[in-house]
Amino acid sequence: MMYAKLVFKNAMRSVKDYLIYIVTMTLCVTLFYAFLSITSSYYHPNIGAEYNISLLAGGMKLAICGISLLLLFLIHYVNRFMLRKKQKEFAVEATLGMEQRTIGMLFFSETFFLLIFSVAVGILLGMIVSQVITAMLLVSFGKPYTFSWSFFPDTVLLTIGFFTFCQILIGIGNVRILNKSRIIELMTANRQNEKPLHKSRWMPMICLFYGVLLLWMLEVGIVKYHFYFDSRHPLPVKLMYWGNILFPALTLLWGITGAFRHKKIGFSRYLCGLLAGAVLTAIPTFSIAKLENTYFLGFDAPTLNQYLMFGVADILFIIAAVIYLSNAALLYWKESKVSHKYHNTNLFLFGQLSSKLATNTKTMTVICVTLTFSICLFVIAPILTGWSLGYLDSRAVYDIQISSRYNDVYDLENLPDTNYWEITDFIEENKISIKNDLTFSEYLPKRDSFHQRVKYDFPPLAISLSDYNAVREMLGYEPIILKSDEFATHWHRATEDKDIEKFIAAHTVLETDAGTLKLSENAVFQEPVGESIYNLYTDVVYIVPDQAAQALLPVQTNRFVMTQSPLPFKAAEALEQLLVRSYPEDPGKDNLPSYSTTIHTTEVNRTIALNFILKASLIYSAIVLVVMCLTVLALQQLLDAEKYHYRFSVLRKMGVEEKELHTLALKQLGVWFGLPITSAIVVAMVVLGYFLQSASVEISTYIGIGALMRQIGIIVGIFALLLSCYFLSTWLLFQRSIRSSSDSVR
Repeated sequence: MMYAKLVFKNAMRSVKDYLIYIVTMTLCVTLFYAFLSITSSYYHPNIGAEYNISLLAGGMKLAICGISLLLLFLIHYVNRFMLRKKQKEFAVEATLGMEQRTIGMLFFSETFFLLIFSVAVGILLGMIVSQVITAMLLVSFGKPYTFSWSFFPDTVLLTIGFFTFCQILIGIGNVRILNKSRIIELMTANRQNEKPLHKSRWMPMICLFYGVLLLWMLEVGIVKYHFYFDSRHPLPVKLMYWGNILFPALTLLWGITGAFRHKKIGFSRYLCGLLAGAVLTAIPTFSIAKLENTYFLGFDAPTLNQYLMFGVADILFIIAAVIYLSNAALLYWKESKVSHKYHNTNLFLFGQLSSKLATNTKTMTVICVTLTFSICLFVIAPILTGWSLGYLDSRAVYDIQISSRYNDVYDLENLPDTNYWEITDFIEENKISIKNDLTFSEYLPKRDSFHQRVKYDFPPLAISLSDYNAVREMLGYEPIILKSDEFATHWHRATEDKDIEKFIAAHTVLETDAGTLKLSENAVFQEPVGESIYNLYTDVVYIVPDQAAQALLPVQTNRFVMTQSPLPFKAAEALEQLLVRSYPEDPGKDNLPSYSTTIHTTEVNRTIALNFILKASLIYSAIVLVVMCLTVLALQQLLDAEKYHYRFSVLRKMGVEEKELHTLALKQLGVWFGLPITSAIVVAMVVLGYFLQSASVEISTYIGIGALMRQIGIIVGIFALLLSCYFLSTWLLFQRSIRSSSDSVR
């Protein structure tokens, strides 16, 4: 009982010190409970019979729990921070005769008590935030949201169990540390820092790895120049090719020269040269995506991904170099003019920042990289999910859709000739009301092209005018008109206008087995009509008159069905299994057709479930990483408040006003938070710019620029809110800490 009172008293007395920990853990518990609430067995949203929520429950639970293991690092870091902060107190207790094992158990009980408090508050807040997750889910399924207060016992138990396990695991380690520590180590622990900047070997090792990367970039640049360069390329493309060779070569030359003359040059100047070379090297690397979209360089996906990897590695080196050199830059700026050094309290501020940057460069670098990664996750999450959901509108256009593929058939007699009668029987047995039902064939314009099986060189298919108009009628589009000697084209919605114009200019006539057809005046249509009407590796279908189609070779059979109301999930799943058994995607034998089956209900369920899991996981990961970084930054500064409280008291005794001290603290926090965050934002903008340029066509087709900007605006708001909360909390606690400490000295 005495120890219990002592634990409670210490926890209440140190609540100010634990405030960041409590806020952080409460936020993490809130997010954990909110995201997992939709996986509860008690969760039954009203989404209709055509949807099945169980498809995402298992994957969502694994994803969130797996990502939440990152919180082990956060709990470990905060516990070690508090352990270091209270070590003098532990030393006094040990000197007075208390066993170190008992001290360790008291500290464990103290942190465990505060964790339980955070979990309780976090679960209550999680019940509210879970409504936001429910709203997101219902919007994904196209259903309206209504507020409903809910409690999920299994999610509560999982939340309590997860965070209790984490705290026990970390707490056991803390107890062992205290048991092995000597009293003198506890008394002097606060005086220990990271290795000084000039003694650290981590930056020379990074320079070595960057040199290896430069050698690889140089080799790739020479190879791409040899195989892809053409003297007819426009000047920007030529500059890109030359830059991908020249800049890595010059930077590598400086790196090798500086390595042999580093004592004369000095490591800071040597690193400045590498930094300048890295910036120059990044310019042509990140210009490739824009140039590829503008001039169609012919780079394949592996090449673009390789250059993206080079760019990311280059950016990581730039981050490490900038953080490392920030202290040298600060000292140079301070010494450049005497007025800078002695203006108001600048000398004190420079000393504070310089001492911290000199001993925490690795921490700042890791935080900057992690923040960059989290910002990219924030932005990429809605892009990837919006891309996939937008593509779903093109892929699952019909309620029931099945198509054959002739591409693995080598004998004409093995081409499919079926009307998919299993669908008819299933519809009759289950009394499904049909709105539209169309079975039709697609043709090869020339029979001779049947054996044309070169990848990316398959011939486009042709569809008869009546079948094409029937498809358009099913989807609510106006029919088209063709003369008996004309043809038109229908294009995939993601095809760019310049590619369509180029194709049309080269195909003003169409040679078929029925004769020559000329291009119609209104020859281009691009409404979404499904993916299965196109041949492999093609984006266009010819539309030919019915009389011409009768003379062509039919190679693909399609059946599209629209029902009066959406198929219930169980019925759709049963039909899909029936069709997959009867018409397999992979027949397992050569010279047999393959089939593509899409049931709108099951396809939408799977796609929405996977997309929601992906979006929720990426957003949750981004928030967890941001919270971790901001927590580390905040705790570092709060530790500084205790470490340097004597200096603030001296300033106060020297007559510095409270307002100036507040401004000084604000500047110190602004630099400490602003350096990694600003660097991360700039780097993330570069990386995301490359990504957006690479996927600009898909984004404009499936998402839309307006929708993308709204999503990015929401993300910026979330990030700004988290940053504001942590910065304000840290500033208030910092002010209180130096004020109370100074008052005690006074």
